[in-house]
Amino acid sequence: MKQRIITALILAPLAIAGIFMLPMQGFLIAITAITLVGFWEWTQFTESKSRYLAIIPSVAVLAASLFFLPTSTLELIIPSNEHQIILLIGFTWWLIASGLVLTFPNSKKLWYSNLPLKHIFGWLTMIPFLWSILLLRADHYMLDSYYGAKLVLLVCLLVWAADSGAYFAGKSFGKRKMSPAVSPNKTIEGLIGGVITAIIIGWGAASTFNIQFESTSSMLGIFIATIIISVLGDLVESMFKRASGIKDSGTIIPGHGGILDRIDSLTAAFPVFAFLYFF
Repeated sequence: MKQRIITALILAPLAIAGIFMLPMQGFLIAITAITLVGFWEWTQFTESKSRYLAIIPSVAVLAASLFFLPTSTLELIIPSNEHQIILLIGFTWWLIASGLVLTFPNSKKLWYSNLPLKHIFGWLTMIPFLWSILLLRADHYMLDSYYGAKLVLLVCLLVWAADSGAYFAGKSFGKRKMSPAVSPNKTIEGLIGGVITAIIIGWGAASTFNIQFESTSSMLGIFIATIIISVLGDLVESMFKRASGIKDSGTIIPGHGGILDRIDSLTAAFPVFAFLYFF
């Protein structure tokens, strides 16, 4: 725990600094690098004989998305039809993935022996994450270069608050398991505590950052959907790790494991938040 706290205290300020200080194209490079590491760690779930060969299709898909989809700052400010499709795909995937994790291990027989499907699951997880965070970062960029950065930070705060609130509420009141076959420590009571904590933090942050929503009910609906899907996103990665007999997705972050272990909730939260926020 001490190592985890020290690492978090170092990484969190760096992440926030990157969100606010990097120019759009620098931010694009940084998120692409994180996506590549995520794809590398995902190769463990595919159980291929060679991880180097297993990552080639994912790199090709990532390169194709960057080549065919608009990437300039001006083009990212207003999501194109292609961007909208990517967000819709991401939103749909996380609804499906949530169903898979809530029915695990029965759902395992639908995908465990299907190697191409495991690759596709990785693409559906990482590609919408990449584009949703870029689109949010570019929002209102010409009017206020920090507005999109505040949006990105808002999503991060929702996820971090939900994670912390769920931990303490689960420790204190947790009885009913959410998905014991995947993560026996996560409870319904913890989820409720996480939702309440994140709504309070998110509402305060949105007011402080002056982020505009159509209405208060719209904001709360987006918050609740994002928070719940972020918790399920954590469970989805746990499901793939459990099915593959893996404890951590990697060792790149001391005390925390791999990149996927740290961004699992964010990979779910960003596409869902962006889809609901824009459309």
